[in-house]
Amino acid sequence: MRELKECLTDISPIHLFIDARDVRGASIEVSGEWAGWLQENKADLRHISMLTGSRFVEVTAGFVRRFAALQGIMRIYTEPAAFDAALAESLKSV
Repeated sequence: MRELKECLTDISPIHLFIDARDVRGASIEVSGEWAGWLQENKADLRHISMLTGSRFVEVTAGFVRRFAALQGIMRIYTEPAAFDAALAESLKSV
């Protein structure tokens, strides 16, 4: 998270893609840290797309989205093809 924060310095808000398709679970501590970091850096994030690999991670991602008040900018994907298509479309505009 520290490395990512450094990348956000002096740039326009970014589209953040999180590929968690191979993640099967996350502790409450890790989820809380991500939620806090995302909330703290919300102004630097135009959009967040997250691909989940299990129902548990999907529920956890939903918690993070609600806790960090990201309902308007965070999309949770459960289908890899849809996530990959969104990423490919975003890269076209780079």
